[in-house]
Amino acid sequence: MPRISKIIFVGIIFLSLPVFVSADYIGQKVNFFIDPSYDTENREQISATSREINSKIYFYIEDAWWDSLKYDEKNQIAATLTSLGKEFEDKIYPTLTSKFGSEWSPGIDKDNRITALFHQMKEGAGGYFNSGDEYLKVQNPSSNEREMIYLNANHITSSLIKSYLAHEFLHLITFNQKDKIQGVVEEAWLNEARAEYIPTLFGYDDVYEGSYLQNRVRIFLEKPSDSLTEWKNEKSDYGVINLFTHYLVDHYGVEILVDSLKISKAGIPSLNEALFKNGFKEDFSRIFTDWTIAVLVNDCSLGEKYCYFNPNLRNFKLTPQIHFLSLIGESTLSINHSSSNWAGNWYKIIGGKGTLTLEFDGDDMGDFKVPYLLCDFKGNCKINLLVLDKNQKGNIMISEFNTKYSFLTIIPSVQSQTQVFKPSYSFSWIASIVEKTPEEKEAELIQGLLAQIEFLQKEIARVQAQINAILTERGQLVSCQKFENNLYYGQTNNGEVKCLQEFLKAQGQEIYPEGLITGNFLSLTRTAVIRFQEKYAAEILIPFGLEQGTGFVGTKTRAKINQMLGI
Repeated sequence: MPRISKIIFVGIIFLSLPVFVSADYIGQKVNFFIDPSYDTENREQISATSREINSKIYFYIEDAWWDSLKYDEKNQIAATLTSLGKEFEDKIYPTLTSKFGSEWSPGIDKDNRITALFHQMKEGAGGYFNSGDEYLKVQNPSSNEREMIYLNANHITSSLIKSYLAHEFLHLITFNQKDKIQGVVEEAWLNEARAEYIPTLFGYDDVYEGSYLQNRVRIFLEKPSDSLTEWKNEKSDYGVINLFTHYLVDHYGVEILVDSLKISKAGIPSLNEALFKNGFKEDFSRIFTDWTIAVLVNDCSLGEKYCYFNPNLRNFKLTPQIHFLSLIGESTLSINHSSSNWAGNWYKIIGGKGTLTLEFDGDDMGDFKVPYLLCDFKGNCKINLLVLDKNQKGNIMISEFNTKYSFLTIIPSVQSQTQVFKPSYSFSWIASIVEKTPEEKEAELIQGLLAQIEFLQKEIARVQAQINAILTERGQLVSCQKFENNLYYGQTNNGEVKCLQEFLKAQGQEIYPEGLITGNFLSLTRTAVIRFQEKYAAEILIPFGLEQGTGFVGTKTRAKINQMLGI
């Protein structure tokens, strides 16, 4: 859950105040301030007792809830706390602090242990962190003056409790690394993004059924078009944050989360700097666009960035909104919508038959990206980006829709700001089907004329071949269509030499710049043959162990010429 900042600054400058601290003990009762927005009864303060302590953490449990438990339930919870404490001491604490950095320690309470308070929370809450606890009471009267996190007592024996504990502890680390060390308050969405990946980092999601990750996937599929960066602390926020962060780490590594935490920037700028530091050319905008495609197709064969690597997400795909065009005659479909910044939208268009025209028109104040997926009936798909002008307008035209191509999916998103200022941006798209456009009719006419020209060319070639055959029989024409004899320096008045010179001239200035057609095989022709042989040395010279051309038109040279003549 998000870190909560409810701090009242009273304008007092603290110099050096002596603090005398003694460690908490098992059975110690403390009155804690809690956040009423999470509490089941909207309470602001409760009494709790310390039930488990180790070198890294105090576990406190709300007294009223504990007293309502049966004897066997208390024993089960006591055993759970011992196990959970060991997990925190041996695994969660050392792993997260070594990778992301330490929490504030010994911190405001001058104690190296953190405090975890279990109290009754509303359904759906796993826990929360209140940054107000990191300030003195004279600054924030409701501060508990501890490095502290809060966990839902109703989940204390759940398999998810380790995930919640690790998640909230990372918020505590983030406060120290960002607020205290860098002097920057992290944007809520990125603060949550790092914490949302932690259960996977520890392998708590390896068994997918009933896992933290499975819960987030379900939330995302319920509302996939929620904004990634506009944090409202709603259930849907966690779904999109989790699925995006898993994609980010899959392709760019967990170091992007780590390095962005230790940069004196927040939000998108910190991620862009971390990406640059790690040698990636992609920025946040490109990654977000690729992610909107990946959650739709999740197929590495379409592109290396269009899939998840996490085994539990390899079969994950969202279902786009489906829009039908009439299968008979011409039809038009018009959609008007709005979107927040950094929110994906997916529209699949099927039906119709003929030429599909799609026109997109976005809010002039927005910076829209509109990738699209076009698939044929054989399952072959291609991904492109709709080109938009400065007014955020663009269009595409697809022939043979519903005869060759089975559907089109567009994925518009607004990527205007690194921070959210405008609540939403409007956009519209129109899909229409026409049986044949004027352009297609003109193209058909041109194709018909081209077919006639091709037929006439073939007839001319056939007649010319007959004429050449007759002339050859009479000794009046040497065929230039195939070279069957060796040619060499010194031959004169030779028809095949003349054919060779015509062939060499056709190869361009680099081979036979003089271009003389004489029928005499002299120095210019020999030099041209050498240039040709060296150009195709792999096929002509190397098989004979030669490095330079010879000027002799023998077996390999004739074979290459005949190949190029199509023989």
